[in-house]
Amino acid sequence: MTKQINFHHTVYDLTNQYPEVIPILKNLGFENITKPNMLQTVGRVMTIPKGCRMKGISFDVVKEAFQNSGFHINE
Repeated sequence: MTKQINFHHTVYDLTNQYPEVIPILKNLGFENITKPNMLQTVGRVMTIPKGCRMKGISFDVVKEAFQNSGFHINE
């Protein structure tokens, strides 16, 4: 079964639904994703596209990483 992901949801919601999102994001440069208090605070309002803009990470690279990890992206 294909895993569906919607990048309009918060990082907190995505990581609760799919815990495997955490290492994917960490490998892409979102190092703070591994800190539980970051997920509980910033993660509740932050989306992946917003995080990409803040960190200067290409959203296309992020989408490709998720697709390579077996996710189907709902836009």
